[in-house]
Amino acid sequence: MEDSIIKTEYSELMQKSYIDYAMSVIIARALPDFRDGLKPVQRRTLYDMSALGIYSDRPYRKSARIVGDTMGKYHPHGDTSIYDCLVVMAQDFKKALPLVDGHGNFGNIEGDGAAAMRYTEARLQKITEEAFLADLDKDVVDFIPNFDETEKEPSVLPVRIPHFLINGSEGIAVGMATSTPPHNLGEVIDAEIALLDDPDLTDTDLMRFVPGPDFPTGGEVVNRDDLKEIYETGTGRIKIRGKVEVEKGKAGRTNVVITEIPYTMIGAGIGKFLSDVAQLSESKLTQDIVDITNQSSKEGIRIVIELRRDANVENFKNLLYRKTRLEDTFGVNMLGILNGKPETLGLKDILKASIDFQYETNRRKYTNLLKHEQEKREVQEGLIKACNVIDLIIEILRGSTDRAMAKKCLVEGETAGIRFRSRESEIMASQLLFTERQADAILEMRLYRLIGLEINALLKEHEQTVANIYRYEDILEEKSSMTQVIRQELLSFRKNYAVPRKTLIKQAEEARFTVEAPKEHDVLFVMDRFGYAKLLDPASLERNRDAIESEYRYYFICRSSGKICLFTDKGNLHTFKVSDLPEVKLRDKGVPVDNISNFSSDSEHVILAASQKDLNLYRLLFASRNGFVKMVDGGEFDVTRKTVAATKLADGDLLADVAVNTGAAFVVMRTAQGYMLKVRADDIPVMKKTAAGVHGIKLVKGDELDSAWLTGDNSNSIIMIKDRPFDTQGLKTAGRGTRGSKIRL
Repeated sequence: MEDSIIKTEYSELMQKSYIDYAMSVIIARALPDFRDGLKPVQRRTLYDMSALGIYSDRPYRKSARIVGDTMGKYHPHGDTSIYDCLVVMAQDFKKALPLVDGHGNFGNIEGDGAAAMRYTEARLQKITEEAFLADLDKDVVDFIPNFDETEKEPSVLPVRIPHFLINGSEGIAVGMATSTPPHNLGEVIDAEIALLDDPDLTDTDLMRFVPGPDFPTGGEVVNRDDLKEIYETGTGRIKIRGKVEVEKGKAGRTNVVITEIPYTMIGAGIGKFLSDVAQLSESKLTQDIVDITNQSSKEGIRIVIELRRDANVENFKNLLYRKTRLEDTFGVNMLGILNGKPETLGLKDILKASIDFQYETNRRKYTNLLKHEQEKREVQEGLIKACNVIDLIIEILRGSTDRAMAKKCLVEGETAGIRFRSRESEIMASQLLFTERQADAILEMRLYRLIGLEINALLKEHEQTVANIYRYEDILEEKSSMTQVIRQELLSFRKNYAVPRKTLIKQAEEARFTVEAPKEHDVLFVMDRFGYAKLLDPASLERNRDAIESEYRYYFICRSSGKICLFTDKGNLHTFKVSDLPEVKLRDKGVPVDNISNFSSDSEHVILAASQKDLNLYRLLFASRNGFVKMVDGGEFDVTRKTVAATKLADGDLLADVAVNTGAAFVVMRTAQGYMLKVRADDIPVMKKTAAGVHGIKLVKGDELDSAWLTGDNSNSIIMIKDRPFDTQGLKTAGRGTRGSKIRL
């Protein structure tokens, strides 16, 4: 066989291949069918459970068995997608009408996943059997080959309720996505019945029955005026809010309690909400939050936010709506498969698609039932006729040599070869002319059917069969009769399975809030040697002075509206707002200053922390390890940038000390080798922060300045060296730039 080369345009081949792939994903994977509201994986899972006989009145079966059977027979796309589908169909917080009865850990509303499929069990819900699978044996839908043509599966389930709207759907295909909110079963059925009775109803008319979506999590839809356009076009955005209640808390405080959440918050959204609420306090958007706790349980959602006594509750609720997912948007795109193509439909068109499907399935159902009853009537009439001439039938049977001979006599009147008692019997036998089906029934009839009561039962059964045939013919011939059948079925489902609406529909104003300026007050700033800082009540300083002095390297009173200045050994000044720190209790943990400033504990060390407002009143003493000193006006450090150079340092030099000069008379310097020098503070020149300074102490080779102090006379002359007090009054005052004296401690 010779090789043949087919030349084709690469772009055309890629385009065709991609379109084929996209349509496969759209039709066979991602989008639901408007007729039954199911995606292929859902349809196949439910059908497989039905085939396995896992009904609501039978024991649960392992989910792994269901998943494996579905994957092996109908859906060869991996076990994860099938199990995820099974789990979602069992979750009452995701589905308005759960189709699967799950047993075991099937996850929860807070986002915890279901247990592995080997641990959970499932079976069908009763409504799934009645409304989705009941008529599969009546040839009401087409069956198609499965992926390897070894099994048959329904192309669509004969769903008898408008399921597309009731449970909604979400799915992402290639270039398109579907997102339909769930609705209340009773309301949707009422709308479908109304459309059955009056096909001229508009979308607006139908909204008298379906005012809006009904989410399993409850909550509130707050843009009622937009729903009309959404239901007319099939697309739009629904604003949903959680349900908020106000309760009295402890000590006269107010508790804001979230008892229902937006549908979009299911799962990780709850944890994100709690984090966002905490962030509101940290970012100072509100000062009202005292505490937040998640008290949710199997009984329902309960998130409690404790507010201060004087909090503006309405303003705080609006803040939650604007800054958290307590108010969220549900994007609507009611896209599904209609006549083999993806379509976006409005409310009326979706209900009409369901009604048309009901007419089609009922037509096929009653055509099948009529055929069955007609066959049944044929057999019954043959048995009744046979009972009337039972002696002749027995004579034919006894006179025949085999079944074929007897049947030929019953059907065709052929009497050759049959021994009759009389010529009259033979003539009567030639005139019987039963049908094939009647002859088979007569030949298989048991003798007990000849009992008088059995004959009477056969006559009554025949009467019922005739009545059924008349009824089925009427349903098939008269559209009004068919409509009444569909109507009664819908009313039955409404009576047995309708539940009250959970979601409130209203038109609310856009949430607006005001950010109140935080009240300025005094706070106690504390920072430990590890760089963790926090704010305390100033009164705690007197109550816990010993603990604060021993545990914290820096502490001072400052204003809540001020800034904190950190001077480092690299000569840098880092600033941050006091309000960036949490106001907590003494034993609560602070936050690393690395997190709220440009300071990095890995590359530099803090040598002074001070309030920027206090620095404006005084001068600062700078002393470097190379022995350079200077005074700088504190006002130079009133900067807006978070990081600036606090002083100029030579290469290799570091700051040894920075001290606030509140009116000291002397400056005492000490080197690493123990030399100490006391000079008058007035001898240290006042310079700009960009200056390097002047020689403060003369260093011997290999020595460096270790520390510098600002001291006064009398009690102000005591300094601490290596945690031991030292009185500087014993030091002689010398000139700046000299070596000083070596002091042994």
